[in-house]
Amino acid sequence: MCFFASCSQEVKIAIRSEKPSPLVEDYADIIIPSNIAPINFFVEAEDGKEAMVLSFNNHLLSMVCKDGAIIPELNTWKDLLAEAKGKQIKVEHCIQTEKGWEAYQAFEIKVAEEDIDPYLAYRLIPPGYEMWNEMGIYQRNLTNFEETAILNNTQTDRNCMNCHSFCMQNPEQMQLHLRAKHAGTMLIQGDEITKLETKTEQTISALVYPYWHPSGKFITYSVNDTKQLFHTHHQNRIEVMDLASDVVVYDVEKNEIVTTPSIFSTEAFETFPSFSPDGKTLYYCSSRSQSMPDGVEKLKYHLCAISFDAEKRTFGEKVDTLYHAEQMNKSVSFPRVSPDGKYLMFTLSDYATFPIWHQEADLWMIDLNKGETVCLDKLNSKSVESYHSWSSNSRWVVFSSRRMDKLYTRPYIAYVHADGTVGKPFVLPQAKGDFYDKCMNSYNIPELIKDKVNVNRLELVQKSLSEEKKQIKADI
Repeated sequence: MCFFASCSQEVKIAIRSEKPSPLVEDYADIIIPSNIAPINFFVEAEDGKEAMVLSFNNHLLSMVCKDGAIIPELNTWKDLLAEAKGKQIKVEHCIQTEKGWEAYQAFEIKVAEEDIDPYLAYRLIPPGYEMWNEMGIYQRNLTNFEETAILNNTQTDRNCMNCHSFCMQNPEQMQLHLRAKHAGTMLIQGDEITKLETKTEQTISALVYPYWHPSGKFITYSVNDTKQLFHTHHQNRIEVMDLASDVVVYDVEKNEIVTTPSIFSTEAFETFPSFSPDGKTLYYCSSRSQSMPDGVEKLKYHLCAISFDAEKRTFGEKVDTLYHAEQMNKSVSFPRVSPDGKYLMFTLSDYATFPIWHQEADLWMIDLNKGETVCLDKLNSKSVESYHSWSSNSRWVVFSSRRMDKLYTRPYIAYVHADGTVGKPFVLPQAKGDFYDKCMNSYNIPELIKDKVNVNRLELVQKSLSEEKKQIKADI
């Protein structure tokens, strides 16, 4: 038998009991990718007082707790996962007693056959919009603990930046917005970086909430007159609402936006658009317009779909309603279709369309072949679940949740079976057990990507600071 030493001592189990481990609820039967960094097994014990023994065939890995978690050593963890791919790893959680290490009843975690995309991009920002000073768009290598900045606002006069988006998880095709000082949309296509002015005379705002067409030739956006208010006595701290909103499609090659009355009207608020993987359908959220702010809790956004012809740049005449919000007394936001085209995941909350502070917000999914809608109970908690992103192979999702403390959003990863059922989620692994206790930033819009973003950072910073922008046109 091979024994791999972690950063701590070798653990030899003296006693095995039938008591279930307190870690069973969070970790038993989780499904993990074989290329993921070492999982954090969080515990509440003094350093060295609890341990974990992981085993598969002749591979055995042991480690003890430090700084609130038990974390396997990287290289031996990789060896174990490579050996156990597609199989179950035996987990024995141990406590130190006078008689030696006592193991709780063993449980298992599964290593999936399918890997996850190796990088995750996200924005790091303090959780209160009124208090931020520093923020940035970062990327994390999921196979280890390396985090690097794509762009940080310390390089751009501490302005706001948001809405990073990628074309089909491709790190060479992305965009992000700069707000206030040096405002503009940064469009990155391979080695070409363009700064766009996206406010036109025909639209109520600059372009927001992007989603790429699979061809890379279009990006759909909404235009929103957005305001926010802060509750003094409410379970939700912040309310973000639209006074008006519409959906458009930006033609990247012709530098022009197009739309149609069905998604660009004064009778309804349309927002959060996204394309199907084949590019033939545009999904979006739509609610009857209301007088704001008094009518904010009357905003119930339906999940709608309209056809799109990329060659002709035209839209269908019929709008389909996939989820009728008013009938269910709920509200839909952030529709995202799996790359295989089978499932559409969305966030459901009591009202409005910006649920990241709504404690009741949960993730739901529609089977697009059967038309069935289900609540993803395994992914949801008593706090906020919101922004979600699919892996390129449709087998993994990452989403934001405030379940740790109801304040900070943390990224959670979960497996999605071919039949649409989901596995138990686990938080993005970190190198130190107390990382999340000390991290003072929220993770916004976690997006899985196929590789590292290798944009020329000097050029990106220079063009971000430049006031020279390419003005887009509008065919409305």
